[in-house]
Amino acid sequence: MSYLIRTIRADEWERAREIRLASLQDPVAEIAFLDTYEEAVKRPDSFWRERAEGASEGASESGTGVRQFVAEAADGSWAGTITVLVERPADEVRFGGPAKTDQTHIVGVYVRPEARGTGAIDALFRAGVEWSWSLPEPLIRRVRLYVHEDNARAAAFYRRFGFVASGETVALEGDGGALEVEYEYLRPVA
Repeated sequence: MSYLIRTIRADEWERAREIRLASLQDPVAEIAFLDTYEEAVKRPDSFWRERAEGASEGASESGTGVRQFVAEAADGSWAGTITVLVERPADEVRFGGPAKTDQTHIVGVYVRPEARGTGAIDALFRAGVEWSWSLPEPLIRRVRLYVHEDNARAAAFYRRFGFVASGETVALEGDGGALEVEYEYLRPVA
């Protein structure tokens, strides 16, 4: 199946909320996301509007910010999504260690069960990495993400795509000492 991979528009906040809530109901959500369905469903519409606006086309043209990509099927439904955060060494740390270089950070990875194995995730990651490399100076040197140590399915995809474990980990509070493992994808040397 082929998908149109695109950035969300600010006016699609309800669709962005719906796919986020769906992701938080996935059977592996407790090891895939740092958020819960119970908390997310309580958030007001204003939260979802601001979130969509900040991750939409044009919102981060300056090279700082966020971009949310979706895999849109021929019928207009969203099969999956990823969000890419720009991180600069001087930025406040969102999760994990501080940015060691100019980098992006992939979060919110989700593909609906019926779209898994169709190439949607590969296309989303290609778009996210290509967008990262396209940002203006200073150049993005790496793309990173974190995966729960027990999320073998996700880790296998990341490795297949070309990410490698960086050696960095983050302990999760209240999860019995569980770790999030940092993976990185380095910018090819020109």
